[in-house]
Amino acid sequence: MRHPKVLTSVLTATLGLGLAVSLGAAPAGAVNTVPAGNTAVAYAGSAEDAKANKAFFDAVVKSVAKKRAANPGAAAVTVVYSASNAPSFRTQIARSTQIWNSSVANVRLVEGSNPDFRYYEGNDSRGSYASTDGHGSGYIFLDYRQNQQYNSTRVTAHETGHVLGLPDHYSGPCSELMSGGGPGTSCQNAQPNSQERSRVDQLWRNGLASAFKG
Repeated sequence: MRHPKVLTSVLTATLGLGLAVSLGAAPAGAVNTVPAGNTAVAYAGSAEDAKANKAFFDAVVKSVAKKRAANPGAAAVTVVYSASNAPSFRTQIARSTQIWNSSVANVRLVEGSNPDFRYYEGNDSRGSYASTDGHGSGYIFLDYRQNQQYNSTRVTAHETGHVLGLPDHYSGPCSELMSGGGPGTSCQNAQPNSQERSRVDQLWRNGLASAFKG
């Protein structure tokens, strides 16, 4: 979840405006060790970011498909996460999980072992973001400072939205969860709107079927 102004000031010099894909860069400020060789995605809305966002979603779907192949007729797909590496954000992660589980029908987030993705916490000048190594392993990094400036449950639910397949849309209103930091620090909404809920349900209904075929 990036604020557009912050994204520009931090990344323009090295990556070019609107492009923030860092290959092989694990969060240097993570309190717990993050798997090396992952692709950090800052979701600025460019074509490259959209491609990276889809790659994260596809990686999670493939990971889930391997475990759920024995029961393809399940009413909802279960995506397992671990919050053990983000102890400071357990409350926000639990709230985010409840928000998404009550908002969509075709996918369910559950904490457990052998997770499809993990949450991490620490300090990173880029803020919070979602990442994948492209092989079914992903994580969400929650930045301390950003979570102090913005509604922390909104930040967590927003980043979890990337795991579920949603891209950033910074120009959207506060009522749109994936507008992220666009509406400013005063925005307190942590709920996806009807279009976002519908999109996630559609992705998991169609995306999972494709993953099983693959």
